[in-house]
Amino acid sequence: MTWVRERGSQLARFAAVGATGVVVNLGAFNLLRLGPLSPDAEVAGDEDRVVTAKVIATVISIAFAWWAHRGWTFRGGRRHGASREITLFLAVNGVALVLEAAVVATSHHGLGYTSLWADNVASVIGIGLATVTRYAGYSLFVFHAAAPVPSAPDEPPASGADAS
Repeated sequence: MTWVRERGSQLARFAAVGATGVVVNLGAFNLLRLGPLSPDAEVAGDEDRVVTAKVIATVISIAFAWWAHRGWTFRGGRRHGASREITLFLAVNGVALVLEAAVVATSHHGLGYTSLWADNVASVIGIGLATVTRYAGYSLFVFHAAAPVPSAPDEPPASGADAS
């Protein structure tokens, strides 16, 4: 619990950006899934449109997350220069994107759950797995985590000579 208390503000900002990112991700996914990448569309082949929609939607939400996390969640000191930071950010998000797309692909193609509802459930599950990966990756490798504020050590009670 100490870890959570020390990082409470950062975790709250991460959650706010994450919730907004989920809306961006699912919004883009559904716009693509119901629009140009719908099952009856003639774009992106016959079988991979749902995964293509997931990848595009995730890339859009990654761009949003970069802007929001860099400027708000992990603002302050930087661990790396901007070019290295974006490279690490993209690497962490590459892993997260593979997780998200793999869950959707497994559900849609592997398990045969092809309805819009099933695709959205798989997308949310993938987003959940990717969120844990992102927070760990951002905190460990990408952004400088604020150092916890050390608590003042307890002072021993004043004794006769020290008492005033």
